[in-house]
Amino acid sequence: MSLTVVGSIAFDAVKSPFGEREKMLGGAAVHFSLAASFFTDVRVVGPVGDDFGDDEYGVLHGRGVNTDDIEHVEGGETFFWKAHYEFDMNTAHTEDTRLGVFGEFEPKLSDASRSSDVLFLANIQPDVQRGVREQCPDVRIAGLDSMNLWIDTARDSLVQTIGGVDLLFLNDAELRMLTGEANLVKASRAVMEMGPSTVVAKQGEYGAALFTADGFFALPAYPLETVVDPTGAGDSFAGGFLGYLASRSEASDEELRRAMTYGSTLASFNVEEFGTERVSRLAREEIDERYSEFERMTALAGLPA
Repeated sequence: MSLTVVGSIAFDAVKSPFGEREKMLGGAAVHFSLAASFFTDVRVVGPVGDDFGDDEYGVLHGRGVNTDDIEHVEGGETFFWKAHYEFDMNTAHTEDTRLGVFGEFEPKLSDASRSSDVLFLANIQPDVQRGVREQCPDVRIAGLDSMNLWIDTARDSLVQTIGGVDLLFLNDAELRMLTGEANLVKASRAVMEMGPSTVVAKQGEYGAALFTADGFFALPAYPLETVVDPTGAGDSFAGGFLGYLASRSEASDEELRRAMTYGSTLASFNVEEFGTERVSRLAREEIDERYSEFERMTALAGLPA
């Protein structure tokens, strides 16, 4: 099974109460790719400039990510984002954003990327997402992430794009904003009426909730004593989620729940250090061990009624 992700490849400058990095590898497509690579073959599509070199490619290649469809724009500058976190690690305070080559990004997918089993449309302009989806009509599962900016400025386009995917990732505030429903259950049902069969409500340090036509599943975040940098946690979650699904033959409710748990597990490793530092040296054995611990923590079997 194979998976293609289309989205941002970036350099991030991040400061948190636990340290800072002036320039580190980031971007939604990068965090997603690294997490998904533990389960399936991954191809990443996105633009970079002349400042993106062997060290950055090495992080992706170290996890076996295929970078053939990364577009190198000669003379360009890679997307740059600078932010800081206070002790409320759920909120990033943006200080600087330079789109660089990402501002004119028109995804060009190879035949291999278009023929992947699973497609993830990371957070980019909805028209661009829809154009990519139309290039990949035969994917088994198409997932999409978005944000409040597009809900506010391009809602009609976003709704049209959502109608063409199977699975939507949004945080709970974004789901309410998109649908006008204060109740999260009603908001998720309203989104499913737009087209997706599955909605995942990301809830930061409180975990995530899964909505399907047949059921509901909620999972807390894995409890950590130290959260250093939450940048990319949502994309790592989506990468673990869809990477696992890409390795399975079906997307049953049971498999979706396992995917949720793997997604939360990958996100928990991502936030332990800055940027890609922890996930890039992560071992599959560590993932499986934490997944098993997650199962034990959330199981009710054996407890008295």
